[in-house]
Amino acid sequence: MPNREFLERYPLYRKFKMDLPGKAGDLEKPVAIHMYCPVCGSDQTFNMTTSFYPEFFHENPPRGVTKVVYRCTSCQEFDRFFILKFDPEESYVMKVGQEPPWDISLDRTLEKMLGDHADYYKKGLICESQSYGIGAFSYYRRIVEEIIDKLLDEIADLMSGEERDRYLEALEQTKETKITREKIALVKDLLPPILRPDGMNPLSLLHDVLSQGLHQESDEHCIELAMTVREALVFLVNQVAASRATAVSFTESMRKLLERRTR
Repeated sequence: MPNREFLERYPLYRKFKMDLPGKAGDLEKPVAIHMYCPVCGSDQTFNMTTSFYPEFFHENPPRGVTKVVYRCTSCQEFDRFFILKFDPEESYVMKVGQEPPWDISLDRTLEKMLGDHADYYKKGLICESQSYGIGAFSYYRRIVEEIIDKLLDEIADLMSGEERDRYLEALEQTKETKITREKIALVKDLLPPILRPDGMNPLSLLHDVLSQGLHQESDEHCIELAMTVREALVFLVNQVAASRATAVSFTESMRKLLERRTR
């Protein structure tokens, strides 16, 4: 059965490749998922509460469309519905319906950073939700191109000492080009550890994706690239903002402590 990533994050009509069993009755029950529950007001675990429709099991191997229902294990009230289509010939399953639909609302940190580009981001999410990969990628790429200078400037505030000096030197060189991937190439290897979880470099990911040509690429391929751009961008924006906020809070706390000692 499809994994959590498919149910939680895949948009409609994006194919999840899998080998379907020869008998529909051997199809495993989907795993528990972790998604937002509006009743609880937080992310919660959801478990599948239904079996596949009886008529679905008449097909061997499993094929066609069926509905699964997931219920919040905390409140036992809120349900999420997924309409799934199985294709044994091409070995895939896809979501062809989902309720509630994809959420295109932005958190305050991201919306503040994006500013006038927030509408582009929402349009990108709408395209992504329908697996219009080329459209989604185009919107996200435009956002990156238009906010990259501001984002790179803010990353400098997270550094100090020689690390900051090297970064600022490279940052100055980015002003000499208007090509986004060239700007990123100059600084991507100088990111502080706080922006490289488990050694993964979001700027390197952005650089690699933006360097790829999209001519004659399929929507299916572009949707994967669009998700990479979106997730790398969101991570950078949120992590930079969180780190700066933590630093400000610490500075204020230390200042108040020193003021008390000098009284």
